[in-house]
Order: sequence, then C-alpha cells, then structure tokens
Amino acid sequence: MNVNERFQPIRNGLLEFLVLKIIAAKKVYAADILNQLAQTEFKTQEGTLYPLLSKLRREGFLDYEWQESEAGPPRKYYSLTPKGEAHLNELKNYWSLINKTINQTGK
Repeated sequence: MNVNERFQPIRNGLLEFLVLKIIAAKKVYAADILNQLAQTEFKTQEGTLYPLLSKLRREGFLDYEWQESEAGPPRKYYSLTPKGEAHLNELKNYWSLINKTINQTGK
C-alpha cells in the first residue's frame, strides 16, 4: 500500500479544505480548481471533484452562476456563500490548532 492510499482519509478531508480555499480566492469553474490542484500533492480527477462540489453546495457552502465562455459552452463558476466562508474559517482555525498540537507533541 503506497503513502497516498494509507493516508486517503486525511487527504479527503484536506481536499475539501483546499477546494474551499481555492474558491474563496476568486470565482472559479471546475477546470480552474483541477488545474490548481494538479500543481500540488492533491492532484484530483473530475470524478472526485464534482461529487465534492455537489456535496459542498448541498451543505450550503457553495453557490454558482453560469457565465458565457468564449471557448465553448457556458461555464459554472463557484463562489463561497457566507456559510461557506464561516466553514472555511473554522477549518483554518482547526488546522492551526492541529499543527500546533503536532508541533508541540514529542519529536
């Protein structure tokens, strides 16, 4: 079993955090998110991203709007809702707490 497989549950939780951070920076469509993630250890497939975006929207963290595209059909651009911004702040605070705990514990 490789490292990515062993840590898949942790990666899944962090992927949600990263996707929210990407969307918080500016309105983006799914290909933008995939491109940003492709430059990290969290390279993701459409089959993983779209269900996550749907879940986040159902939970009230995301909204979207359709925008015309010069390169083809209209695109769905995602943005955070106020509830999503609050959730992202909670995740950031929790991540800081986890990092602090890890860094203060043992060697």
